[in-house]
Amino acid sequence: MLWACIALPHLALDSVLRRSADPARPLALVHGPVHLRSVRAVNAAAAAAGLKPGMRLGAAHALCAEAVFVESDPAQERADRAMLAHWAYRHSSLVSLQDEDAIVLEVRASFRLFGEWPQLQARLREELTQLGFAHALALAPTPRAARVFAGLRDGLAITNPAALPDVLDRVPTRRAGLPDDAGARLHDMGARTLADVRRLPRAGLRRRFGAALLEHLDRLYGEADDPLDFFVPPDRFDARIELGYEVESHQALLFPLRRLTGDLAVHLSARDGGVQRFVLRLEHDRAHTDVEVGLLAPERDAALLFDIARNRLEQASLPAAAIGVRLIAEELPPFVPPSRDLFDTRPAQAVSWPQLRERLRARLGDGAVYRLAATGDPRPERAWRKAGVDEDAACAASAPSRPPRPALLLDPPVPLRDHTLRILAGPERLESGWWDGDDQRRDYYILETSQGQRAWAFVPAGERDGWMLHGWFA
Repeated sequence: MLWACIALPHLALDSVLRRSADPARPLALVHGPVHLRSVRAVNAAAAAAGLKPGMRLGAAHALCAEAVFVESDPAQERADRAMLAHWAYRHSSLVSLQDEDAIVLEVRASFRLFGEWPQLQARLREELTQLGFAHALALAPTPRAARVFAGLRDGLAITNPAALPDVLDRVPTRRAGLPDDAGARLHDMGARTLADVRRLPRAGLRRRFGAALLEHLDRLYGEADDPLDFFVPPDRFDARIELGYEVESHQALLFPLRRLTGDLAVHLSARDGGVQRFVLRLEHDRAHTDVEVGLLAPERDAALLFDIARNRLEQASLPAAAIGVRLIAEELPPFVPPSRDLFDTRPAQAVSWPQLRERLRARLGDGAVYRLAATGDPRPERAWRKAGVDEDAACAASAPSRPPRPALLLDPPVPLRDHTLRILAGPERLESGWWDGDDQRRDYYILETSQGQRAWAFVPAGERDGWMLHGWFA
């Protein structure tokens, strides 16, 4: 096996920045008790203004009054770690979250799908950057070695198990991830590298530092199995973004909405599933407003989910200012991608009919998009009915065999006044409607007008005068 480690050195700060509409503005993450507030992390703009971790909150305010100070939120950090686990699950079925600031995944089995490590590494970095997380990557034959290497040097990759001991032997003890404070204590004792530690008697190490140190070294070097708790994607999605201020317009909700639908798409891709119905919950001071978003078939494309949710959101009314946005998807059915012809000539930017249908429904309303189904009634104005876009059986049923019908039907028919009409076909007598009080007896003809147009017109049964135009042929 080969294990890749994704170190997330600024997870807490990135969790805030990726939800900020202006991440370039000076921002500091604060924590600690009320009377001892201090800065936990700062972004680049805040660092340029002189703010730094460990600084007291009062001093930070005095130094950079225009900075945004955000409370550290452990729950949001855990939610983002879970979201990243879903994302990593797209690339490997073995994903572990045992470290607070790192994700470990087995990648050798993924090389056949994504290419060798240089290609897979580039893919991971690109997607992590799009998600908004700073990171460092490393590759090693054991998960613990990959975690240590990620903290030492970004991009370090050891693929040969035989070369692993030589590289690990040169790792400083204080940066080897040893349990508790063993790294610092061993360094003070003169064991500056892991090679120095391994030369010490194991019995003495056990007495001084306990069995945990020896277990860590054995698993680090691959001399003992390293049992990991692997991530299993849940069957629902629930994510929330706190806005930090009161929002009264739909436009200001689009940025958090894009983040939420993007995270939902990552979750669905990890499960190899889709979503057909989800709820946008706009949280107010003491209440909430639910905006239901429904689709005709399971989808998982991030852009499509955002467009549909945005259109539904714009049609909803805000009874009060929103202070948070939550996206809840309880049912995640399997996703079946649409079939495409090998030599499909559709333009690259064109969307498929299912995606276009969903966008039209979201923008125009559910009732504005429909299909046509035959009714069996011979009266032209009643021969078809509106059918739902999901009524495949009704729309697939073939209509009764009849003579040609015009592409454009007029409703209602209008008088046809042309003195040089020429009969091309007919009459076709239609007599129906006695059962519903709308009895009709008409003789239909295909006519050619003086302008060369082909018309579909009728007269009362048995007559040749008083033409009524009912449609035009293309």
